[in-house]
Amino acid sequence: MRRGYDPIESAVLKITIEQEATTTMFKVEGKLAGPWVAELEQCWRAAMNTTGGRSLKVHLRAVSFIDAAGKSLLAEMHRHGAELVAEGCMTKAIVAQIVAEKS
Repeated sequence: MRRGYDPIESAVLKITIEQEATTTMFKVEGKLAGPWVAELEQCWRAAMNTTGGRSLKVHLRAVSFIDAAGKSLLAEMHRHGAELVAEGCMTKAIVAQIVAEKS
């Protein structure tokens, strides 16, 4: 590892928001960690003000890493009604844990 190089800080997160008639969909790609957690939270809070009663789906299929803060944010989003859609062992396990904790 290079000196001064932080893989979390240099990671990229892409958030694509699609508005459909009954659903607002967040497609999240990359690492949900470090400063990118706050970025997703800001997008989510802004979307909550403009959803107009649409349900929220968060697609995590292309997420490669989630830190503790990212997991906490996803849990909060789920508590507020977001459906978390995962693919892959890591994201499926995290989503299953979040769903189990809500029950």
